[in-house]
Amino acid sequence: MKFQLAINLERMDDTYAMRDVADHTIEMVQMAEAGGFTTVWSAEHHALEMTIAPNPFQILTWWAGHTEKIRLGTAVAVAAYWHPLNLAGEAAFLDLVSGGRLEFGIGSGAYQREFDRMHPGLLQSDAWRYMQEMIPVLKELWVGDYEHDGEFWSFPTSTSVPKPVQQPHPPIWVAARSPITFDYAVKNSCNVMSWPIARSFAEAELYKSQFEDALKNYPEVGRPTFTMMRHTAVYESQEEWMVPVQAAQRQLSQFENLFKNLGDVSNGFPKTIPLEEVDNRDEYEPSMLKENLMFGTPDEVITKLQKYEALGVDEFIYYASLGLGHEEQKRSMELFCNEVVPAFT
Repeated sequence: MKFQLAINLERMDDTYAMRDVADHTIEMVQMAEAGGFTTVWSAEHHALEMTIAPNPFQILTWWAGHTEKIRLGTAVAVAAYWHPLNLAGEAAFLDLVSGGRLEFGIGSGAYQREFDRMHPGLLQSDAWRYMQEMIPVLKELWVGDYEHDGEFWSFPTSTSVPKPVQQPHPPIWVAARSPITFDYAVKNSCNVMSWPIARSFAEAELYKSQFEDALKNYPEVGRPTFTMMRHTAVYESQEEWMVPVQAAQRQLSQFENLFKNLGDVSNGFPKTIPLEEVDNRDEYEPSMLKENLMFGTPDEVITKLQKYEALGVDEFIYYASLGLGHEEQKRSMELFCNEVVPAFT
C-alpha cells in the first residue's frame, strides 16, 4: 500500500493568522514528501475558512515550488465552476511548471451553499452531469484543436495552451461514492478516490463492491487505481485519543451545517451545530469516531490500514485537515512517516 496526503489551508476560527496556516501547510507537504508519500491533494472550495482553496491549481503551483518529486493533485476541481478551456489550460500549465507531476482530480462538488453562489440555480445533486461532459472535452483539448457543442458548454474550434507534459494527458481521477460515478470512472479509465466521511468500515466495503461491479461491466478496461480517504491522527499514547476526536467533532459539526445547507455562516466561518440534533448522530459518538476514522497509536493505525489493504485499497489518502492544532498535526505526520509507513514497504 502507498500513501497520499490531502490537506487544506483551514481555520476553524480566527485563532491562527492566515500566514501561519499557509506556512504550516507547506511544512506538512514537505514532511509527506520526505516520508515517502506519492501524492498531495488540494481541494476546491469557495468563501469558507474551513477549506481555503479558491483555486487548487494556484495552491499546487505554490507547493510545486517547495517540493521536488511528490505528485500534485486536485481533489477535486469542481466541473460546474469551470469552462473547459479555462480548466484545460490551468491544469496543463501546472503540469508544465511542475515537470509533469499533475494528478488531475475532478468531481461534482459538495455543498449546495457553494452552488448557490458559484452556479446559481444548479442543484448539487445534478452537478455530476457537468463532470461527465467535461472529461471527454478536456481529453480532446489536451490533444489539439477541438470544437464542442454540448449540453452545458459550446465553443468554436480551440485547444489547450499550453499542452500538458504528460501525454496524451495527466492521470485523471474521479471522486466516487455512488454506482453511477464508479461506473463512469471505470468506463473512462479514470482512477477512483472515495471518502466514507465518518461512516464505518462497512461503507468502505460498499464502495469497493461498487468499484468491483463497475470493473465487471467493462472487462476490456484496465483496472484503475482505487484509493480511500480517512481523517487521520496518530498519537503516542492511547490516553490521547480524545484530542483528535474532539477536533473532528467540531469540524464535522461545521461540515453538517454546510452539507445540510443550513446557511449559518458568518464571515466565512460556518457555525457549529449540535451533533446530537442530526439524524446520523451515532456516527459522531466519540467511540465511533475513534473506531471509524484513522485514529490511534502507530500499532493501532497499522492494524486498521491492513484491513483496507486486504479490502483491495491501492493507496490510502491521509486526510490531515480535521481542526487539530498545528503541533498535533505535525507530530501525527512524524509518527505516521516514521512508524506506520515502514510497515507497508
